[in-house]
Amino acid sequence: MKNNNERLHTIRHSCSHIMAQAVQKLYPQAKLAIGPAIENGFYYDFDIEGVTLSDENLKEIEKVMKKLIAGNLTFEKYVIPDVEAQIKEFKEQGEIYKAELLEEHKNDNPTLYLTKDKDGNVLFNDLCSGPHIESTKEIKAFKLMSVAGAYWRGNEKNKMLQRIYATAFETKEELDAYINQLEEAKRRDHRKLGTQLDLFSVRDEIGGGLVLWHPNLYTVREEIENYWRSEHRKRGYVIVQTPQLAKSKLWELSGHIDHYKENMFFIQKEDENDEQYIVKPMNCPFHILIYQSQRHSYRDLPLRMAELGTVYRREKSGALSGLTRVQGFTQDDAHIFCTPEQLVSEINEIIDFVADTMKIFKMDFEVELSTRPESYVGDLKNWELAEAGLREAMDKRGMKYEINEGDGAFYGPKIDFKVKDAIGRTWQCATIQLDFNLPERFEIKYQDKDGALKTPVMLHRVIFGSMERFHGILIEHYAGAFPTWLAPHQVALVPISSEKHNDYLENVYKKLRENNIRVIFEDKSESMNYRIRDYLQNKKVPYVLVAGDKEVEANTVAIRKRGVGQIGVMSVDEFIEKIKEEINSKGAVEIKE
Repeated sequence: MKNNNERLHTIRHSCSHIMAQAVQKLYPQAKLAIGPAIENGFYYDFDIEGVTLSDENLKEIEKVMKKLIAGNLTFEKYVIPDVEAQIKEFKEQGEIYKAELLEEHKNDNPTLYLTKDKDGNVLFNDLCSGPHIESTKEIKAFKLMSVAGAYWRGNEKNKMLQRIYATAFETKEELDAYINQLEEAKRRDHRKLGTQLDLFSVRDEIGGGLVLWHPNLYTVREEIENYWRSEHRKRGYVIVQTPQLAKSKLWELSGHIDHYKENMFFIQKEDENDEQYIVKPMNCPFHILIYQSQRHSYRDLPLRMAELGTVYRREKSGALSGLTRVQGFTQDDAHIFCTPEQLVSEINEIIDFVADTMKIFKMDFEVELSTRPESYVGDLKNWELAEAGLREAMDKRGMKYEINEGDGAFYGPKIDFKVKDAIGRTWQCATIQLDFNLPERFEIKYQDKDGALKTPVMLHRVIFGSMERFHGILIEHYAGAFPTWLAPHQVALVPISSEKHNDYLENVYKKLRENNIRVIFEDKSESMNYRIRDYLQNKKVPYVLVAGDKEVEANTVAIRKRGVGQIGVMSVDEFIEKIKEEINSKGAVEIKE
């Protein structure tokens, strides 16, 4: 019996065949490329001479698909008896992409999947290894989403094909929920909100994926960094700072040039005698050098070293996106040097740190263990010990986790934490990577109880991942409406009459500022109601304080709360006391009616 994920994958893959069949029914000249199931659906690439697909075309394709599905067509596996003959047939049919794929896999017992009607007539075939559902009656809910360009095999030297993205679910309710999630995601898009709320920008004059943090978002970052520093010191970390670049010799020693060269920025040498420098893509070699600067015994371990370290990694321009895919970013990085006996305990402490932190942002998380990739460095026995250590730490906690075979870093296995945001999407954030390799390459040691020099175990660890990506996630998680402790402006002041009540609110403004409350008080000509609505709905300020004759006389303010409305009247001192409690508790205590 297949689990739900496998079944859904099979339904989507089968639906991609029906989509290809429908496209060729409408456009007989269409040549088929590939059509795999992907994380949230499936796609198929087509070469359709003389036709540029539009939304209207997608509607027509959907209609044909529904008719095919209603025919209760069956899927049947067919082992190709004569591969060379099949390659020839594909070429004669103009199916040049299928012929190319079959030529590559002709020694892999290739198969076709035949789509048949109720009388057993073959209506369509597709080169595929399967598996598939038994018949189209199992396809209950699907939708074609969009069209995009895609080079054949992802190579820009090849022909540009047309890719139809689509999705399918087991029920209409699940499909509707997914479509609603997509609509909500558009509303929350951090790039759109970044402009609306004046949070950040990326400019061509600087370069793609290099972010300008505007004052509003940097205020959010400052609060998170303050939390980060405070929590690290509480949990026994030392905080360091390292350079932005280093000689290429360092990256040769670390192995990054051998395994990461295409992602690194090299500084151009002026002449052949100049030493090559590289802008740092990682912080770890620097932390190892700090460890090396002193002798260590087992009594010094674990040594937990943390840095908000900015790194730079080359990305293809097409992959860059807002804050979530950049070329320059700050990792909330840490490296822990410990003995093998301390390993499981340290992993558990990191897991606690992640759980405590994500709780503040009201985010749950899923966990994934990524194991040894094909291209790895170090001793196989150490890899096995490393993977066993990570498993043991999670098993002892009773944690549920998925295994992602072969997706570890080249230097060690890792635990990835995928946080779930307010609309149910998962994002890769925290990571724990175990590394036996770098300590050996750099020959770092500690003196054990028996006097012998031994190599420490090294853990690479981030909580947020990168500050850029995490802030992009937060913008979408909160839909731009940051909780009070993070909000760029926590309070806005609005007079009923500027002429009569500005002086009073000026004193309120000063008092709030003196209490480290981020407050905005602007001299504007718009009406009171417009300003209140603008602050709460458009600028997403948590609280608006309004003052008129009654408030001035009683030394109070009328309070409007974002998403709630009026919550009453308080003295200025009482409001300050309550909002400070909300800020200090990071939202655990809120001002209520």
